[in-house]
Amino acid sequence: MQLNVLDMTGTEVGKINLDDAVFARDYNEALIHQVVVSQLANQRQGTHAALTRAEVRGGGAKPFRQKGTGRARQGSSRSPQQVGGGIAFAKKPRDFSQKINKSMKKAAFLSAVSQKIRQNELTVLDKFEISECKTKLVAAVVDALKLSGKIIFVIDEPNETLLRAVGNMPGVELQEVRTLSVYDVVATRNIIFTKSAVAKLEEANK
Repeated sequence: MQLNVLDMTGTEVGKINLDDAVFARDYNEALIHQVVVSQLANQRQGTHAALTRAEVRGGGAKPFRQKGTGRARQGSSRSPQQVGGGIAFAKKPRDFSQKINKSMKKAAFLSAVSQKIRQNELTVLDKFEISECKTKLVAAVVDALKLSGKIIFVIDEPNETLLRAVGNMPGVELQEVRTLSVYDVVATRNIIFTKSAVAKLEEANK
């Protein structure tokens, strides 16, 4: 498989050969869904908590006599139906994490990336570098590539200058290829890899 390689002005400067074992995987929607759900579930803290009627302070005395008031009988002012009472089936801290095997994560990730190529939503840049930390320089690259929607630039190694410049742009992110996840791929309209990031991804998945 071959893709066009663009420079930061959007001009085609060559082509790149992609490893079919990495970038031509079959689309497995069920597996991608399972991995994304587990990834989002693993981010949940699970620290929500509410008090049951047994845990709410007070309520030891009967709020009013059993008969003669015209009201429904009540045994405690801390029953769930009372203002200030406990919560019926109160939420308690729990672990939401789901275990996904490494092979499943890898297969889902490569399947999602391959689908991006088939949908013409993956772009390869020869390089992504700016001379100074200015957001307008990154904005010029985005405009030159004529992309819309959420965008992720994928680079091969940390770059503090790029990270700070991209940080002020809504809908634009910068990721290292090693931290890119399945959710990042499916939740993003356009993904832009540098040539070095493509090489690093292929090397990691041989």
